[in-house]
Amino acid sequence: MTFTISSPANAIIGRYNLILQVISRNKIFSRFLGQFVILFNPWCPGDDVYIANENERQEYVLNENGIIFVGNAKYIEARGWYYGQFQDHILNICLTMLDLSLYYRQDPAVDVSRRGDPKYVGRVISSMINGNDNDNGVLLGKWQGSFHSHENPSRWDGSVVILQKWRQDNYKPVQYGQCWVFAGVMCTVLRCLGIPTRLVSNFNSAHDVDRNLSIDKYYDSSGKSLNISKDSTWDYHVWNESWFIRPDLGTRYNGWQVLDATPQEQSK
Repeated sequence: MTFTISSPANAIIGRYNLILQVISRNKIFSRFLGQFVILFNPWCPGDDVYIANENERQEYVLNENGIIFVGNAKYIEARGWYYGQFQDHILNICLTMLDLSLYYRQDPAVDVSRRGDPKYVGRVISSMINGNDNDNGVLLGKWQGSFHSHENPSRWDGSVVILQKWRQDNYKPVQYGQCWVFAGVMCTVLRCLGIPTRLVSNFNSAHDVDRNLSIDKYYDSSGKSLNISKDSTWDYHVWNESWFIRPDLGTRYNGWQVLDATPQEQSK
């Protein structure tokens, strides 16, 4: 017997068990045939992540190597990064990441039912890349102090070692990461799941915590800086953009969508 499986373009991604069931008279015989995995498909026009340009599919889905730009506006440094999304065990690690999230633990049925939506999956992964929410995240962030007891973020040059260490340590956050490391690892996971993803570097960056569209600094009458404002500035910041359509917002918003895995402040 030969049979073919055709999955819909909006199928839920993840692991599937394939079972053959034969009914003969009043008896039922079942046999487990194996397991297969469904991913997002940027080559399928009906998929939300479909990207028409083949060169862009090669770059943003299949390329395992990239460059991350860091430094400052006057001295931009190019760092090589190995994404390694097709290396051994990486797919299983990425799928396990979905099952370890707070979203899954709070309501497994609802979480799994939404895994055909790249918006939702991107949201879950961006939360799981950092370990600051006590959710078994991949990386713990650190920006000051000593790194002597753990890995200095500047020494990482790829995602595979980080993801493998996370799994080997029973999914405890790897120490330590900073923005470009969070972005590099997130790019690996999203490309592995079939979502076209790239990195974006911005120089002279700022974080407007109170959302008043300004970066506030306070000084006393003698000119001494006061540590009142929670707004912050830094030389550069790196985040991700993923390609998918936005039926919730309208076609004018289709295309590259911003995702940022660096922990800055809590959101939903």
